[in-house]
Amino acid sequence: MKVVLFCGGLGLRMREASPLLPKPMVPLGPRPILWHIMKYYSKFGCTDFVLCLGYRGEVIKEYFLGYNEALSNDFVLRDGGKHIELLSTDAHDWSITFVNTGLNATIGERLQHVRQYVQDDDIFLATYGDGLTDAPLPKMIEMLEASDKGALFMCVRPTQPFHFVEVDGDGGVTGIRAAAHAGLWLNGGYFAFRPEIFDYLRPGEDLVDDALNRMIADGRVIAYRYDGFWAAMDTLKDKQLLESLFEAGDAPWSRPRGVEPADAAPPP
Repeated sequence: MKVVLFCGGLGLRMREASPLLPKPMVPLGPRPILWHIMKYYSKFGCTDFVLCLGYRGEVIKEYFLGYNEALSNDFVLRDGGKHIELLSTDAHDWSITFVNTGLNATIGERLQHVRQYVQDDDIFLATYGDGLTDAPLPKMIEMLEASDKGALFMCVRPTQPFHFVEVDGDGGVTGIRAAAHAGLWLNGGYFAFRPEIFDYLRPGEDLVDDALNRMIADGRVIAYRYDGFWAAMDTLKDKQLLESLFEAGDAPWSRPRGVEPADAAPPP
């Protein structure tokens, strides 16, 4: 099952962390967050990726063109360096299609640009290049497969400590509650689509605000509600939080639900 990754944004709120890198290449531990997202999918057997490139896409290409699994895994060296036996692997079975989808394209335009690579699949997956989760991916796929709908997205609880305010027509406050307890759900950015999505895409429009909303109006979208781990790396503060989890050996995205513990161990 193919996975489309939207990697073309400028990531302006992360410029203080790595001003010369595209956002998906901002490091999280020794590897970029993009690698962690791809590793999450690969744990469920989804190893065919389509990268929608934009801002500094050459940095992403160069990273994978120069990827050496011996530098990130244990190995045995023999015959004076002529033979290397990897004791574990990262990305040897990944297939990655790199597509330049434009510097200023919307997410909808980026998806339309890679249509030829996914339109013949019954279902394909998609996500952004900055969000991590430990959600059981097969359950999302099964939910869409069991329905007659054209799209599914994962929705999550708010993680930021803001408050939801209720105001009447005269400006009077009628209630205030922590967002986490206000019954709100957010778009978690993990999608499963049938090719039907392309019937709703229009030039210059966005995927969620335009195409997905039209599908919703037609009753063609379902949501997978997930209360487990989810985090978006939007700011330097977010990066620091994710770094602390990784360094403590407590990275939920490296051991997603539904994967056997032996297969989900964090990388060395």
